[in-house]
Amino acid sequence: MKNNKLVMIMSVMLVAILLVGTIAVVAVMKLSAEDVEKEPSIDEVLEASVDIPEVTTNLASNDFIKISFKIETDGKKAKEELQKRDFQVKNLIIYELSEKKAEELQGKEGKMNLEETLKAKLNDLMQDGKINKVYITGSLLQ
Repeated sequence: MKNNKLVMIMSVMLVAILLVGTIAVVAVMKLSAEDVEKEPSIDEVLEASVDIPEVTTNLASNDFIKISFKIETDGKKAKEELQKRDFQVKNLIIYELSEKKAEELQGKEGKMNLEETLKAKLNDLMQDGKINKVYITGSLLQ
């Protein structure tokens, strides 16, 4: 009689542990599936992007550059904030370019470095969202 009770208690505990384990596995699988971020469509990218018209400024090497950008944000609120901060964005671009020499902006690596620098500095400026990517849409270095 005592053995039957003991076997029954162990069986119930084993079933309970298996049930809790199954629930935990299902919950983890469902959460990790939701965490996988899908790439936004081109329409979503365009909706969250701001065009910065051509900026002309002197470089540290006494050359000058005409450059324009498209800045991709992470959503509508960030886009609205970035549009309001247009003057600050242009100011930041001019400051960054005034520290660069023409050689630093030539080639793929130089342009990518500028994009990354601007992204980091703009993210420091943002309060309602973040900058996902900065694209150079036009560049003339003379």
